[in-house]
Amino acid sequence: MILKIKVNLHSQKPSLEKIIDNEYIAYIKEPPEKGKANLELTKLLAKHFSISQTKIKIKTPTSRNKIVEILQ
Repeated sequence: MILKIKVNLHSQKPSLEKIIDNEYIAYIKEPPEKGKANLELTKLLAKHFSISQTKIKIKTPTSRNKIVEILQ
């Protein structure tokens, strides 16, 4: 499954909001330094979809508009 996720940084509380099928807005608390924001995003997605973090691959790690692949 491929997801499009827009990331909003410096939020008070990490959360995930569904816009339409396969499109989300992620509110991330961590700064985009040394992969901290991407790690928080993978944790958020893993919790939301009840899967392991190892099944989540971020295709565009340096962009705010991320393309994320959920592996089967």
